[in-house]
Amino acid sequence: MDKLSVISGNAHPKLAKEICDYLKIELSEALVTRFSEGEIRVKIVDNVRGKDVFVIQPTCPPPNENLMELLVMLDALRRASAARITAVMPYFGYARQDRKDQPRVPITAKLVANLLTVAGANRILTMDLHAGQIQGFFDIPVDHLFAVGVFIEFIEKLKLKNPVAVSPDVGSIKMARAYAKRLSAGLAIIDKRRISPDKAEAMHILGEVKDKDAIIVDDLIATGSSLVEAVEALKRAGARSIRAAITHGVLSGPAIERIEQCKELQALLISDSIPLEDHKKHPRIEVLPLAGLFGEAIKRIHNEESISCLFD
Repeated sequence: MDKLSVISGNAHPKLAKEICDYLKIELSEALVTRFSEGEIRVKIVDNVRGKDVFVIQPTCPPPNENLMELLVMLDALRRASAARITAVMPYFGYARQDRKDQPRVPITAKLVANLLTVAGANRILTMDLHAGQIQGFFDIPVDHLFAVGVFIEFIEKLKLKNPVAVSPDVGSIKMARAYAKRLSAGLAIIDKRRISPDKAEAMHILGEVKDKDAIIVDDLIATGSSLVEAVEALKRAGARSIRAAITHGVLSGPAIERIEQCKELQALLISDSIPLEDHKKHPRIEVLPLAGLFGEAIKRIHNEESISCLFD
């Protein structure tokens, strides 16, 4: 492992440290600060010439700052003659803008893919993309991990008697099916109508949820409006208990306030792909660690081993 180097930006240093603890290596030193006018200043302190470098940097809020940090770090590593540079993005920002769903709008996910490649990334390691086809936006290898194993391990300890995996919209059906298969549970889908980019209305439920323990599964929670609508729809349909397992806890705007007011939601499970700030912590929010999953993936990529076993 002497040719392996792990470097972190300012987005999630805690996760980077935990990944290094899993790998039993030291976090490589890098200076990532700002000049007086706010421009990003990067200096890779440790020698990375000829090394296999992994940069841990989710592009979570503030997304523009964290994305720009990542791009500058990639450029610095490329110019420092790193043998291979992997951008490890537990949360891939701008993933929701993955297609033209209205006239005169950008496909920003493709733009970000181009920027990462031009900056010097040779490989991308990410998890639970908003849309799987984003992998095709890259002309470099993309390793796409899934958090389902981490969540299932926690959910199984709850010993739910009659679980049902619930997809809050059509886009999350595949993810909900994976949970249903692992838990030997039923599957339900909420027919949702999006009123605006931040507002959705739950219309109908396809599948049986009456007297069952519902688990809403999705890739990210932003303002929480979709989650609250789904919880209310499930309660009206007679669900016995309602929990949510959502990979990326963006929790922007009034999300925490909505969770506080939504008493029917017994627990919200999120991963630590995005650091949970102190003012967003809540008794019903449970954060599950990803260091082991990413650490194992990094080790296998470095050793040129298959990572498909991490999907089983």
